[in-house]
Amino acid sequence: MACFPWRVFWIIQALVDVTLSQEIYAPHSIRIEGDLTLGGLFPVHARGVSGEPCGDIKKENGIHRLEAMLYALDQINSDDELLPNITLGARVLDTCSRDTYALEQSLTFVQALIQKDTSDVRCTNGEPPVFVKPEKVVGVIGASASSVSIMVANILRLFQ
Repeated sequence: MACFPWRVFWIIQALVDVTLSQEIYAPHSIRIEGDLTLGGLFPVHARGVSGEPCGDIKKENGIHRLEAMLYALDQINSDDELLPNITLGARVLDTCSRDTYALEQSLTFVQALIQKDTSDVRCTNGEPPVFVKPEKVVGVIGASASSVSIMVANILRLFQ
């Protein structure tokens, strides 16, 4: 298992890189393009202290579950017979082992379904802004704690 530390390092680095590039859009997230997007909620970090939402990395319960989802997506997408002409993508969010933070993060999944009135929004040059519409999530995997699963399911149920 000599490659395990490198895999953890790679996933942590990917999380950091993606998080920095998407901090405004969805902090602590990974986005993988695809024809259909699956959502994922995993406790990659422990609960934070002193008002911080996230703490230390959780290898067993967090990184391993995240890695399992990414591996499954790779296996499905590499099989031409399983889902021909369809690629599965993902929007994976970190719950930071907090039910309230997970609920806040899961709202990212429904952003594509919410109509926003941008008629009065203008850029400094007077042009209308270009908004990147989030992808529609077709299903959600994860939320290992029952309290998180129940809260997230209740929110997502409102948006079907």
